[in-house]
Amino acid sequence: MAQWDIKDKTFLITGAASGLGAGFAESFLRHGAKNVAILDIAEELGAATAERLNTAHGNKAVFIKCDVSKEEDIARAFDAVLAHFKQIDVIINNAGAMADAPDTWRTAADVNWQGLVSFTLKGVQHMRKDEGGAGGTIINISSIAALTRVPFVPIYEGSKIAVLHFSQSLAMDPFYEDTGIRVLTICFGGTDTPIMQNLETKSYHPKLGKMFAAVIVPDEICQKVESAVTALVEMFKIGTPRSIWLSIDNKPVRDITPVIDRVFKDFENLFV
Repeated sequence: MAQWDIKDKTFLITGAASGLGAGFAESFLRHGAKNVAILDIAEELGAATAERLNTAHGNKAVFIKCDVSKEEDIARAFDAVLAHFKQIDVIINNAGAMADAPDTWRTAADVNWQGLVSFTLKGVQHMRKDEGGAGGTIINISSIAALTRVPFVPIYEGSKIAVLHFSQSLAMDPFYEDTGIRVLTICFGGTDTPIMQNLETKSYHPKLGKMFAAVIVPDEICQKVESAVTALVEMFKIGTPRSIWLSIDNKPVRDITPVIDRVFKDFENLFV
């Protein structure tokens, strides 16, 4: 298998003040990353995470406040990372929210979907070799919610299958050959992060929220953050362009591209 090098790469990670994003930042610095930009709406926590990483790894991290639901914030933060580090080699679109409630779903959808698309397109413009860039990697975080159907959080599920389909469609041949940009998608199963807390508040209807909390028991289904981080780092090292991966139940990360391709091929055959 091909091996993509982490050393001397500059990373931009959204939603990186805590949880998985902070774990990714820590792990990539441990594996030799040159710099890491931590983007998050949580200013105090993000600054503290950057300070902790700088103490441990020698001033390689910077925190930049960014509300991924707002295009003006995205543009400002992206420009700030470039001003600080001059180049971005890897973007990890990690920021996400499961919040289908009537007063939160639109903002959550903007974070999960439109913010991810915006950072991806800005990354493509910056990285593409056919227009003077250096190439790079863009990792989009989807979810097992993109591969399953449950009634409790349909807006969240819709945003996550949108991420998966956007990523695989964007990266179709000859995208990598033209741009030198490797697009990877990873679907995480339930993971021990705040997104799996207070499930009763996360549906679009209180009745479904109560059912969600009763059916899903985080202590039983959630993998450890460390397992998910290890999975993403391993995917980074060996993942081929346009590949899609699954990380679930603390098991080794698995390339599910052949399964996804087969499903879509079956759909496409309907139109022949």
